Amino acid sequence: MVYVIVLGMVAAFLALRLYSVLGKRTGADPRPLARAAEERALPLTVPRAVEAQPEPRETAPKPIEARAEQGIRAIVAGEPGFDVARFLEGAQGAYRLVLEAFWRGDEAALADLTTPEVRDAFAAAIAARAEAGETLDNRLVRIDRAQIVESSAVGREARITVRFDADIAAVTRNADGQVVAGTMTDAVETHDIWTFARTLKSADPNWKLADTDEA
Repeated sequence: MVYVIVLGMVAAFLALRLYSVLGKRTGADPRPLARAAEERALPLTVPRAVEAQPEPRETAPKPIEARAEQGIRAIVAGEPGFDVARFLEGAQGAYRLVLEAFWRGDEAALADLTTPEVRDAFAAAIAARAEAGETLDNRLVRIDRAQIVESSAVGREARITVRFDADIAAVTRNADGQVVAGTMTDAVETHDIWTFARTLKSADPNWKLADTDEA
């Protein structure tokens, strides 16, 4: 009788060990499919076509083109406090102010922002627009880029040329307020080349628009 009990305890112990090692399987568990020897021998590789590729980086344009660097160095030599980043920030502000003043026909504001030659050219365009009975309903949507493309310093007279890439919504209205050209729903890509001038070490810190052109 004792021998039977001992055998029963040994059998129970072996069953418990098998249970803990293999775990419990239910009737709903899927059975692993048999695989061919050749398939088992194949190494696990990732096809090159699906390997993760690094995202391309967009290179921001330099604030100064190479051809303008020598002129900038001459300007800094004539006025050590000159700062390129601050100048470009001011140039973008001037770009907006000049355009908006011209669009609304504000010659007084233009006189403070431009040289006499540029002021007279703007005034002539404003007069021709008024004679035609037209008004501009334009809006500067954004400035995408402002980059110094040329610069020079002759004595104390400095000139810096900036390329502006911008989006502008432009509308021309006649005397009755009707739209005769443009649309406010679609912005037009605009590329301008503006030259600013200033006398270095002068009491007036402002650069004035001295020339305009299209890129």
